[in-house]
Amino acid sequence: MIPMSFAQRRQWLLWQMEGSSATYNSPMIVRLTGQLDRAALNAALRDVIARHEVLRTVFPAVEGVPHQRILDMADLDWELSLVQVLRPEGQPGQQLLEIGELPWDQPVVDLPTIEMAKELPGAEVAAGELAAAVARTTGYEFDLAAEVPVRAWLFAVNPDEHILVVVIHHIAGDGWSNGPLGRDLSTAYEARSQGRAPTWEPLSVQYADYALWQRELLGDEDDPKSVMSRQVDYWREALADLPEELSLPAERPRPAVASHRGHMVGVSVPAEVHRRLLHLARERRMTLFMVIQAGLAVALSRLGAGDDVPIGSAVAGRTDEALNDLIGCFVNTLVVRTDLSGDPTFSEVLERVRERSLGAFAHQDVPFDRLVEELAPRRAPSRHPLFQVVLTMQDMGSRMTLAGLRADALSIGRPTAKFDLDVMIGEAFDGEGEPGGLRGVVTVAADLFDVGSASRFAGCLVRMLEVVAGDPGVRVRGVDVLGAGERGRVVEEWNDTAADLPKVMVPGLFEAQVARTPDAVAVVVGEERVSYAELDARANRLARRLRDLGVGPESVVGLCLPRGVDVVTSILAVWKAGGAYLPVDPGLPVERIAFMLRDSGMGLLVVSAGVLDDLPAIRMRTLVVDAPAVVAAIAAESPDALDVPVEPHGVAYVIYTSGSSGRPKGVAVTHGALANYVSSVPGRLGWGVPGGRYALLQAQAT
Repeated sequence: MIPMSFAQRRQWLLWQMEGSSATYNSPMIVRLTGQLDRAALNAALRDVIARHEVLRTVFPAVEGVPHQRILDMADLDWELSLVQVLRPEGQPGQQLLEIGELPWDQPVVDLPTIEMAKELPGAEVAAGELAAAVARTTGYEFDLAAEVPVRAWLFAVNPDEHILVVVIHHIAGDGWSNGPLGRDLSTAYEARSQGRAPTWEPLSVQYADYALWQRELLGDEDDPKSVMSRQVDYWREALADLPEELSLPAERPRPAVASHRGHMVGVSVPAEVHRRLLHLARERRMTLFMVIQAGLAVALSRLGAGDDVPIGSAVAGRTDEALNDLIGCFVNTLVVRTDLSGDPTFSEVLERVRERSLGAFAHQDVPFDRLVEELAPRRAPSRHPLFQVVLTMQDMGSRMTLAGLRADALSIGRPTAKFDLDVMIGEAFDGEGEPGGLRGVVTVAADLFDVGSASRFAGCLVRMLEVVAGDPGVRVRGVDVLGAGERGRVVEEWNDTAADLPKVMVPGLFEAQVARTPDAVAVVVGEERVSYAELDARANRLARRLRDLGVGPESVVGLCLPRGVDVVTSILAVWKAGGAYLPVDPGLPVERIAFMLRDSGMGLLVVSAGVLDDLPAIRMRTLVVDAPAVVAAIAAESPDALDVPVEPHGVAYVIYTSGSSGRPKGVAVTHGALANYVSSVPGRLGWGVPGGRYALLQAQAT
């Protein structure tokens, strides 16, 4: 049995765990214009499959162990699927698929979102359904154990226009495979269109040879002298104490499971900046990729990612020249960690990145999955392990050519997000080979970010590269990542919170509501309904009792009560008596409750009988509001309001911080601040329910 490569085994395990997923399909969509020989194209595709064994390999498992089984072409019933596009009668022209452009001027077709294809196109499809039909093919569900990992469809729009879709599962191909795939298909089509078989140099190795060679090269990881063992040792040290998750300014919390949906925006770096970055790279004896990686790390740090920034990057994995002509999954992933501690200059960051990158490239043979197993980071189905940001350099110059045809390779405008942040950059050059600028895209996970965040990341990276290209001596903390518009929004707009303060405090707003709607329901607890008038009377009676117990201005009254009418009544009563309340949760540790009681200077604790046993043994005056004697005493008080003024600077309540970074701290909130908050809530939350339950929050002081 032929073993799988490590990259193939990872894909096979993902297929076993997650099932078929369009995320791991690599579709190639090409618009062919001109007189196409359909039979020649079908034969050419079969020639390519015959040439590259990996395209006619299935991956069955024997006793749970998967392996490669290469099929003979004579036994392979594989054909190009022809789909005729039916136009309404009299409909002229082409462009049934809307073709746009990605930010690097590459044609793109925006397909409908179809997670996986349950129903594939038949022999015919209506013109209006072309985009959906193409989308279904790109989401084809491969059965890796029983069928070869390549399918192809040809959509015949008219005699001079076709859409070719070739879908290869990632287990058999990677991004670098598009080069040999395009070259070999072009050679085979030219030959078949002339009625002959292609003549090409035989491949010196096949993918199965690589899988065997890879295992022989890496050796036994239990052998301390093996390549695998030595390289794992390097990565264990290089990634020690790696941050579990890079902190990025997300709009939403991370979900339990990633949806892999994304938002994509363009990146464009001017030609002059491109030229200076190339000069900087040559001067520092490093690649342009390393310079961009350093710039990205600094940008992320300035956005809150900290001083330890791991960034993933894909390497071709074709470490032998013989592999360059093969279709296959060779790609590996490296993690380059950038140390930004000590506020270094950008020149110093470049040296750190260069050293780390060279070390990573020298130890690139360890499969990423093996590295994850060794380092054992805490796994989460919504987060990529070891890194969440990836940087890739894109070849913008490759293009398929088919004899007698114009072939435009189309990208899919529907972004897939495998990472929190994915940056893809490519170089452009003018007709004389001079730097023409950097072009690319930034893709963010829609689970965490809105499309505006993608634009901010892109803008921040461009500004960073512009700054460091002009002044490599700038220090990390001296780089301004905000554009002029963003700075104005953050410094001026977001801080423009001036508002007229309400002239009536919350207790006054409540009393005004009582006067307007005395019979309206104010509090609902289960089946119990309490009107505004009744709630006001209860609060007045309790306020008089509190005054008798010494509560007045500057007094702090603890409230340790279960949720219900008594809590609302007690809050209002404390305010009516002139005091401030402190909520006390009986479920807190007794040590914390004891600290709050002492630290707040509380003079009285209002409790219910059911929580007395849960409180710390501290000498303090208490009022058990549900004790029969207390209930009777309160009922005997007058329901009329006390004439106690409530001032804006007076304390309304005291609340303690969580204490997660040390001892909890008490915070006093004034009546003015509370009234300001209450008056602003309806507008900010869009509440517009008239009268009744939300009337207090809707009431505005005039």
